[in-house]
Amino acid sequence: MLEVQDLHAYYGKSHILQGVDIYVDAGEVVSLLGRNGVGRSTTVKAIMGEVPPHGSIKFKDRDIAGLPSYRIARLGLGYVPENRDIFPDLTVGQNLMLGIKDPRRPGKWRLEDMLRMFPNLAARADTAAGVLSSGEQQMLTICRTLMGEPELIMIDEPTEGLAPIIVQRVGDLIAEIARRGVAILLVEQKLSIALRISHRVYVMGRGRIVFEGTPAEFTANRAVRREWLEV
Repeated sequence: MLEVQDLHAYYGKSHILQGVDIYVDAGEVVSLLGRNGVGRSTTVKAIMGEVPPHGSIKFKDRDIAGLPSYRIARLGLGYVPENRDIFPDLTVGQNLMLGIKDPRRPGKWRLEDMLRMFPNLAARADTAAGVLSSGEQQMLTICRTLMGEPELIMIDEPTEGLAPIIVQRVGDLIAEIARRGVAILLVEQKLSIALRISHRVYVMGRGRIVFEGTPAEFTANRAVRREWLEV
């Protein structure tokens, strides 16, 4: 479904991504692991067109490298950024409705589904999104992206800075997305979540992929964990 080959990206003169190769199949959950600053967020931003990409990016066999972000989204690729990007002055319900691409076509992710799955959001449907907690804002952002009916969703650091109980809820949401057949590319620091829901994991170091394998293969590879993840 998503195939990235020899992807390079730059911030000014800094060469951030140095030949990244990854793929995500339909219905697959793939986690991108690594320390902060190695290029994981830049990878998803380059795929989504928020950072100029150099290399091959194909989504459903279509070359999307260099397309505007809104055109990529319309093809069925969803993106949940690390900074959440809610509309604070709009209500929870209005934020969710903004995610709908075509109101004439009912999808499998409906407003009623979101509010039923997340009672916290339902209780605040008419509340300004800016007063939500960090965890509630994260759930809102993920749910708003799902309202656009993505076939693959890229989620960047969804549990960053959240309390343990909220981390568990976000992890359950991601698992539910996977159960409904949406492919996921997850950028995550917490191995417990990534290893619980992923079919495969990549480890990134210094702008390159340094490991690819199943969660079991990753867990068994002490050398990779020690060199590229442990502090």
